[in-house]
Amino acid sequence: MMDTLSASLKDALKKLAGKAVVDRAAVDELVKNLQRALLSADVNVKLVMDLSKAIRTRSLDEELPKNTNVREHVLRIVYQELVRLVFATADLKLEPQVILMAGLQGSGKTTTTAKIARYFQKKGMKVGVICADTFRPGAYDQLSTLCAKINVPCFGNPTTTDARKIVREGLVAIKDLEVIIVDTQGRHALEPDLIQEIIDLNVITKASHRWLVIDAALGQQASEQARRFHEAIGIDGVIITKMDGTAKGGGAMSAVAETKSGIVFIGAGETIEDLERFDANGFISRLLGMGDLQALAEKVQEAQAATEIDMDAMMKGHFTLRD
Repeated sequence: MMDTLSASLKDALKKLAGKAVVDRAAVDELVKNLQRALLSADVNVKLVMDLSKAIRTRSLDEELPKNTNVREHVLRIVYQELVRLVFATADLKLEPQVILMAGLQGSGKTTTTAKIARYFQKKGMKVGVICADTFRPGAYDQLSTLCAKINVPCFGNPTTTDARKIVREGLVAIKDLEVIIVDTQGRHALEPDLIQEIIDLNVITKASHRWLVIDAALGQQASEQARRFHEAIGIDGVIITKMDGTAKGGGAMSAVAETKSGIVFIGAGETIEDLERFDANGFISRLLGMGDLQALAEKVQEAQAATEIDMDAMMKGHFTLRD
């Protein structure tokens, strides 16, 4: 997954691991290597600069936690700042909801809509889909075929180009279902009428969630795309598709930061089952190739908590199970 970025980040951290002493020069070298890796992976320049500043400042200014060495301290900071970059895993509850799908044409939005329907179906929810993509020829046929394979109702009307009308009728037709997913039209660019249409659909559906589908191969333009959709409807989750290819992935990470939302799912395959729930901690640990870095972060927290123990009481024989 994002092999190029992962290899570059691993190399940067290996150089740190080989240092006998981690001083200002070592931190500066690490930050430069991280910058090079992130920029070459199409992560937004401003984002890289903000991340670099946070890592440098924290590494040099924060007091070294007890029971950890300097290298572990810096690794933990890099890990935490990268997790902060992709934010937390987006909220997802198994309850009645309407999900509005957004994204440009070619992002994998229609296929992802069916994958999400399958995800909720496997969780025991009653799911229905509305095809509001009236721009791309064959969109309804593609979505209805995918939904038929998993026995999920798919409402659409290929004889009209009025997406608002389709959605209004669809909400009535499948109103008894628990989860309704609305697939909207995508185009090659963010035209004003596309933005206005999705704003209207957001109002009509009273959507519980508005999820943006981003192709992992999308470069620097991902930030602008995410910003425009976020300003229009308030994106509260991102789905990154095509993570099984040679994509750099930095653009998708930038898009997540732009919307200040979490990643909901990652798509890494063509079948309807190829959708995995995103976990920020596991994702960054795999990206850095450093094993379970969350365990390192927890180790530091435990070391800090140890200072809260009342040693005087323990010396007198008074201590609790927590101590």
